[in-house]
Amino acid sequence: MTGARDNSSAVRLFLKSEAAGGILLMGAAVAAMIAANSPVAGLYTQVLQTYLGPLSVLHWVNDGLMAVFFFLVGLEIKREFVAGHLATWSDRILPMFAAAGGMAVPAVVYLFVTRDTQGLGRGWAIPSATDIAFAIGVVTLLGKRVPISLKLFLTTVAIVDDMGAVAIIALAYTDNIRGIALLAALLIMGVMFVLNRTKVTHLAPYLLLALALWGAIFMSGVHATIAGVLAACMIPIRNTVLEAQQSVSPLHRLEHALHPWVAYAIVPLFGFANAGVSLAGLGLEHVLAPLPLGIALGLFLGKQVGIFSTVWICVQLRLTQKPSGATWAQVYGIALLCGIGFTMSLFIGGLAFKDPLLLDEVKIGVLGGSVISAVVGYSLLRLSGREPE
Repeated sequence: MTGARDNSSAVRLFLKSEAAGGILLMGAAVAAMIAANSPVAGLYTQVLQTYLGPLSVLHWVNDGLMAVFFFLVGLEIKREFVAGHLATWSDRILPMFAAAGGMAVPAVVYLFVTRDTQGLGRGWAIPSATDIAFAIGVVTLLGKRVPISLKLFLTTVAIVDDMGAVAIIALAYTDNIRGIALLAALLIMGVMFVLNRTKVTHLAPYLLLALALWGAIFMSGVHATIAGVLAACMIPIRNTVLEAQQSVSPLHRLEHALHPWVAYAIVPLFGFANAGVSLAGLGLEHVLAPLPLGIALGLFLGKQVGIFSTVWICVQLRLTQKPSGATWAQVYGIALLCGIGFTMSLFIGGLAFKDPLLLDEVKIGVLGGSVISAVVGYSLLRLSGREPE
């Protein structure tokens, strides 16, 4: 019983911190839009394009700091699979099937909308992932109207989504591979694996090797952020649900240390650096262009259809059960919130397209689809859920 209480407390703290980070991310996105449409727009762009050493400020944010974000994502994925809500196959069935549906259907919607425009096929993965911080930020505004089971479902679906997004980035958005650098990366991972197997629990050697791994992956041609996830897989974890015992688990210590920096600094900074788009001269024809329309419909329609229909089919086939204490209307509301794809969608959009005009259209589609999903999902959950007395 003690372990269950501690685990519940840990989950609530996690959701609370994600919610605060999500609200901060919303503020960063708004600030970016204001900056891009104000007298400081030129300064905003100039700062992002300023080079610091071999990379611009924007590239340091997207390739460097976001590697830390992906490192934390990798730690969360490993924790969930070893000692969390994805530890058993019965726990994995619903979120894994739901996430798969929530990635496949948006891609189909996007490809259908953009089918007649050459060169837009590379963006098929943009509406594939859910922004966990943004989505939890919306859910927290609803208080106790949303059962804890649905909050956990949203969290686990988003984590599995992230796994899929990482695989997509590694496989679909890698062009030229440099064999020597990739071999060096494999050797570094081998050393980390040996440290793990020999039960080395000091974090310093892992972090130094993770930095070296980032450099090797960066030079290999594979996107450098993948190094974060690969390094996270090598961090030792002690399988425990007791908060008091987590202090001796290297993975738990590192995750707790990184989370505030990622949630309150790195992700909002990414949002501020990537969400700014000038609305000057923007007409309806730009909003309804194939690229932004495909992304927006993929996030709003594709996510809700893919996730809700998959959950319904799994329950009807008795593969799993509906989240406890939740109505079908609430499940549908959560499926809508999964259409908030802000951080990962913008990130993948930057990998898919390099043309500044197309990148602006990506931002319009991501912001539009995410905002509509947030507003409609929030409204449905508010109407379908009653605040407990």
